[in-house]
Amino acid sequence: MARIADRLEAGLPYPLGATWDGRGINFAVFSANADAIGLCLFNASGRQAARFALPEKIDEIWHGYLPGARPGVIYGYRVHGPYEPKKGHRFNPNKLLLDPYAKQLVGDVRWDNSLYGYRHDSAEADLSFDGRDSAPFAVKAVVASEAFDWGGDKAPNRPWADTVIYEAHVKGLTKLFAAIGVRQRGTYAGLGHPAVLAHLQKLGVTAIELLPIHAFLQDRILVEKGLRNYWGYNTLSFFTPETRYGAADDLRTAIRKLHASGIEVILDVVYNHTCEGNELGPTLSWRGFDQASYYRLSADDKRYMVDDTGTGNTLNLSHARVAQMAMDSLRYWVQSFHVDGFRFDLGVALGREAAGFDPGCGFFDSLRQDPILARVKLISEPWDLGQGGYQLGNHPPGFSEWNDRYRDTLRRYWRGDSGQRPDMAERLSGSSDLFALRRPSASINYIACHDGAPLADLVMYEAKHNEANGEDNRDGISDNLSRNWGVEGPSNDSRIVRTRERVKRSMLTSLLWSRGAPMLLAGDEFGRSQNGNNNAYCQDNEISWLDWRLLKTNAGASLCDYVCRLTALRRRFPGLREDKFRHGEYVAAGFRELDWLDERNVVLFEEDWQNTEGRALVMRRATRRPDGGVEVLALLMNAAEDKIEFKLADGLRWRLLLDSADPLRNEAYLDNALYAVEAHACAALVAQFKAASL
Repeated sequence: MARIADRLEAGLPYPLGATWDGRGINFAVFSANADAIGLCLFNASGRQAARFALPEKIDEIWHGYLPGARPGVIYGYRVHGPYEPKKGHRFNPNKLLLDPYAKQLVGDVRWDNSLYGYRHDSAEADLSFDGRDSAPFAVKAVVASEAFDWGGDKAPNRPWADTVIYEAHVKGLTKLFAAIGVRQRGTYAGLGHPAVLAHLQKLGVTAIELLPIHAFLQDRILVEKGLRNYWGYNTLSFFTPETRYGAADDLRTAIRKLHASGIEVILDVVYNHTCEGNELGPTLSWRGFDQASYYRLSADDKRYMVDDTGTGNTLNLSHARVAQMAMDSLRYWVQSFHVDGFRFDLGVALGREAAGFDPGCGFFDSLRQDPILARVKLISEPWDLGQGGYQLGNHPPGFSEWNDRYRDTLRRYWRGDSGQRPDMAERLSGSSDLFALRRPSASINYIACHDGAPLADLVMYEAKHNEANGEDNRDGISDNLSRNWGVEGPSNDSRIVRTRERVKRSMLTSLLWSRGAPMLLAGDEFGRSQNGNNNAYCQDNEISWLDWRLLKTNAGASLCDYVCRLTALRRRFPGLREDKFRHGEYVAAGFRELDWLDERNVVLFEEDWQNTEGRALVMRRATRRPDGGVEVLALLMNAAEDKIEFKLADGLRWRLLLDSADPLRNEAYLDNALYAVEAHACAALVAQFKAASL
């Protein structure tokens, strides 16, 4: 360690964290209830080399300044205060704590009972006190240097109307990608590899949404089972990139390359809970600094934590300093890493006040007015596990939301369920029943995401097959709303295989033809399977990683080409991207902005919508072209078991754009106003005319 001062000066209470100013380092941390805070410095071998008491406290911020210190200093904290679990306090200076604002980490958490504030073998459980030093087993912070040459990086700033999202995992995306060098596979460097960029551009996606890359903890229970926390929803640091994927500058470089390719970067972030679990969890950071401030505690007994997240704890974002931590973290990722948006895991938990979910809560208001964050894309997962936790459609303006009703409706319709036409129409038209006060892009439309079965498994398995997770197949949802079309799992029956491929294409066509912002799950474009596992959170292996060899198979290449055609059509026809709700006004005689018809070319009325056995549905949109003409787009959908002949509007020259039953069929004009759609298939058509001709 370089020679530094032997005492701390007063320093400043801002900014929080460890900040180098060119002459020394300022340290500042929050704790409302601590009695004293010690700063510990470590050498490269992990031994404690120095310890200082933070000399000042202003407005509950403890701070000190270390002259002569430079980036690279390794540090942690020990916090003194009452150990009174029944009052919500669990201070224990024997536990080395990670700075909540740490921007670089060294080492990993090595599981040992000394990481807990209480003695594991005590009959008093968490009411007992453990005096062992946890430093040898704890992860430590490093004072980071923020210098990086962005080289004129410019954010793509894609409008929501033009956005197509691709949800991916940094490691899983490239771990098996042979086009990438072995060392770069599964890393931030792999994310920015030319082969990845070329694939994303060809696919027509405009944003990549990354599963959590905040540094996260490997759960003890998984480690002991020989498994891994793959998804990463177990945050250890809100300011530090996960080191298993590479260095921070590798991530910055990848983002710069993605931006140069016209692709935005959205981060899946977890501010609803931390990795410290419930009252029986380890003391790693926030719990030791001030549990009563950082977490929501039971009003009846502060020994216990409120668990609206299913993870054991819930962060208290009603507290000003906790909300500040989340806001500072978000701004840091925008300013220091140039990210373009965030998807908030269990977003309802972020909007909880004492009386429950409140769309006008302080945290949401802070996001919406922040001059930096209000300009980026904000997406919420609109539920948590607490009372009243399902809040789809109830977030404030400025937010888009994952629309699971869209997901479920498309799955039900295309597997052939009865009574789906009304809801299918609502979902494809932008879910105005949920988002009428916003725009269609408030609905993030998807068929599959990381949390569940991928598209290929939705047509291959009807039951979950999660045995590899070590929970006797009890975990994960029991109903995928899927259909195996005759055989559970892979099949060599050509009839079954053809049907499965057709249904996949039909679902993807519906997705890219819908109003709203479409999201694709990485690998769905070439048929990736998880072998029936619909909860692969702990499968850091071939179950979760993308098998790029599928892209070289006839089926995989064909499906990918079909998705490329769909995204190309979305770019080609402005009517498919329109981000406004339409209310059925006439564009020309006989053609409204949006019409729903059946196979007879008859507009559906109340009795038709109530026909639960109707499987044919036509979504027809008419828009004015810049030259004054009218463009009509029609999606003919047949979820029945037999072929259906659809009658089209007479007097127009209809052009077939694609047919999910025949992916190789080229665009062509029809000979007449009739078109037969195969069972479980859909067809997209367009016609153009001068309004005066009608």
